[in-house]
Amino acid sequence: MRRILALAALSSIVLGGGGSAHALSKPTPVLSEPTRSKPVAAPVLPKPTGSKPVGTTSLHLVDSGRPDPWNPEAGKRELMVTLWYPAKRAEGRPAPYLTSQESAAVLKSYPDVPPDALTKVRTYARVDAPARGTRLPLVVMSPGFSFPRATLTSLGEDLASRGYLVAAVEHTYESAATTFPDGRTTSCLACVKGQDGAKVAASRVADVRFVLDELAKSRWGRMIGKVAMAGHSMGGNSAAQAMLADPRIKAGVNLDGTFQPLVAPLKRPFMLVGAPKSHMPDGTDETWRDSWPNLKGAKRWITVAGTDHAAFVDYAVLRPQLGLPAQELDGARALRITREHLASFLDRHLLGKRTPVKDYPEVTVHSPRP
Repeated sequence: MRRILALAALSSIVLGGGGSAHALSKPTPVLSEPTRSKPVAAPVLPKPTGSKPVGTTSLHLVDSGRPDPWNPEAGKRELMVTLWYPAKRAEGRPAPYLTSQESAAVLKSYPDVPPDALTKVRTYARVDAPARGTRLPLVVMSPGFSFPRATLTSLGEDLASRGYLVAAVEHTYESAATTFPDGRTTSCLACVKGQDGAKVAASRVADVRFVLDELAKSRWGRMIGKVAMAGHSMGGNSAAQAMLADPRIKAGVNLDGTFQPLVAPLKRPFMLVGAPKSHMPDGTDETWRDSWPNLKGAKRWITVAGTDHAAFVDYAVLRPQLGLPAQELDGARALRITREHLASFLDRHLLGKRTPVKDYPEVTVHSPRP
């Protein structure tokens, strides 16, 4: 047990073994014996639930007018973005999950897991499949601190299968590893430097606004309708901060992320989805309770029993398949709950339609007084 806990603590930033991290560069300790499963040879993500086939492509974007906040000597900010979109047909090869360098960086604290294990993850989007030419709502997604953008694949593919355009942003030097088209792989400089959450959030806001500008100028621009932003952990915190900075973002979602800083008054729709230990109204993360009154638009706060910090992204299903410590709730069910609530919220506030959500006994809806 001691060895399991030690390994989980060492990689809790990357694989989310604990709760929402307040200190970005320090691992979050695991508080109880985690669930472990027998590893499988080729991990599989849950299938998208919508009716449309899914295409995907990667964008390499360069902001020459902004020095990189973590590597100023580079002279420019480079980003990788994954797009998922509804395709005309399921044509092309399945999308890779992580490169070998990225997989090794994520798994480096787990010596019992082959370093290339995350290169073998089964996805469903097809690379460069022909896109449907209709106008689509856009959801920008931001991963947790040190998490690769690939960890949002289950959510991105599902939204695309339901008719959304999704853009997952890799925040360079804040991810365990980022591989660029020329083969370079960067590391998590922000992890080493131990920067505070407010600085990380500000950098992400700048990243997201640049990505929105670039998408608007690209061939995808004519397809973009209303815009929302959703993120996990630091990405969820950044969703609120980006909404405050950019009126183009009409709705936001925070998946188990501590607010750093607290949210200023925000009059557009926002949803909170979290794990029970930290993100109940009387939970350990007081930033949700303190920020709740400043969410002035339509708002929703749910917690999901049996989850931990990484149970709202792909690691919910990947950790058990790799034989790593995982949340108590079945991973596929955890992602099903997250997908349904996310899609229902976005459908309501971007498309103006009501999409019912099943009555899951694990879900508690909170309405604390402002």
